[in-house]
Amino acid sequence: MVDEMTALHSNGTWDLVVLPSGKSTVGCRWVYAVKVGPDGQVDRLKARLVAKGSTQVYGSDYGDTFSPVAKIASVRLLLSMAAMCSWPLYQLDIKNVFLHGDLAEEVYMEQPPGFVAQGESGLVCRLRRSLYGLKQSPRAWFSRFSSVVQEFGMLRSTADHSVFYHHNSLGQCIYLVVYVDDIVITGSDQDGIQKLKQHLFTHFQTKDLGKLKYFLGIEIAQSSSGVVLSQRKYALDILEETGMLDCKPVDTPMDPNVKLVPGQGEPLGDPGRYRRLVGKLNYLTITRPDISFPVSVVSQFLQSPCDSHWDAVIRILRYIKSTPGQGVLYENRGHTQVVGYTDADWAGSPTDRCSTSGYCVFIGGNLISWKSKKQDVVARSSAEAEYRAMALETCELIWLRHLLQEFRFGKDEQMKLICDNQAALHIASNLVFHERTKHIEVDCHFIREKIASGCVATSFVNSNDQLADIFTKSLRGPRIKYICNKLGAYDVYAPA
Repeated sequence: MVDEMTALHSNGTWDLVVLPSGKSTVGCRWVYAVKVGPDGQVDRLKARLVAKGSTQVYGSDYGDTFSPVAKIASVRLLLSMAAMCSWPLYQLDIKNVFLHGDLAEEVYMEQPPGFVAQGESGLVCRLRRSLYGLKQSPRAWFSRFSSVVQEFGMLRSTADHSVFYHHNSLGQCIYLVVYVDDIVITGSDQDGIQKLKQHLFTHFQTKDLGKLKYFLGIEIAQSSSGVVLSQRKYALDILEETGMLDCKPVDTPMDPNVKLVPGQGEPLGDPGRYRRLVGKLNYLTITRPDISFPVSVVSQFLQSPCDSHWDAVIRILRYIKSTPGQGVLYENRGHTQVVGYTDADWAGSPTDRCSTSGYCVFIGGNLISWKSKKQDVVARSSAEAEYRAMALETCELIWLRHLLQEFRFGKDEQMKLICDNQAALHIASNLVFHERTKHIEVDCHFIREKIASGCVATSFVNSNDQLADIFTKSLRGPRIKYICNKLGAYDVYAPA
């Protein structure tokens, strides 16, 4: 607590003043946390002073609050680029980030409990800098950080505002991604990277964590052969929390013969436990594409989960137990081509007969982005379901192309969109079937426009080689293993 107060005072976070007439104060309290390192050991104990943002009044104490965070696909792309080019990965941590933002609003706060200034108990804190708990603090911090980084000469990506890049006259590059207070830097300009670090040290209390090993709960192992992303510790923590560490593993995350519907079985006595567990599994899909579909299915019953839905979640945990350290491998495969696989399971939902879209995108043979998503409307044919999935992936392809162009990475060549439905491919390439496609006209025009411009080229694949299959339906064990190998699944903890 003393360290926190010292940091607050040295940062000039507030001035003690008399509360002006007509103004109200925001409360504050202390929050305590135990910080754990990647090895599971206690790193340090932490106390933080937090403003009670729930008492703020819009238009008086705060205005706009939106603050961007990096898309996980952007993080994966930078890690993949580092693996393909053998660039080192560095990590920085900025202390007390929310204390660095400048406040535009006039905000008054009560003095911290236990640290009321002697003889000045009648005064309040006029906040000069942002503070944890204030609604506008994330926005104020990001604005300050963005300004400091751009002062160095970095450009902010228009595709992802939390990514910054710089290219010098020699063609060398620097890339930086920030997620609140965690920063990853990579690139070919090693001298420039060291200067960028010094620039950040000058403006913020920054800790150089050296080579990147642990980021957002993701374990990152870098070697001469590539970069591996995994969440082994996170997966084991989930298993331990649910008492499943000694469970019997299975080779599929969901029984292909089981179809979940609402109200199936007895309602759970503690639905909150179900929601928390599904939320944690959803975060695990960052490095586990093989559980994306089953997690998306169990996520559909968060409001009123029943025991059958809980059994499905337990099945996912038993599958994770078989390979808790499985992740994704990025390596240099000798090219930078962008390839996307797209698939749909027509009318697969037994409740409303909506279809499920699934896609995955490879850049240079490395899996960068994937999604399993239930479609919002009922498709009248398998071709329509597939076409909606194609439109969803095309949006992702265009976004990734924009990011790659800003990074000046790879060749500016056609992206491949691969599908296993001939009718959907025919609709994409030809002005046909108007009566049967007019209700999906926007998607039709969008994909055709990208094909006509030469941005995207479609291609047919046999269903046996459809890698997006794993994102649309429950599969058997051998099929899952085959697709996972093609997706680049890798377990550094597996016995050789």
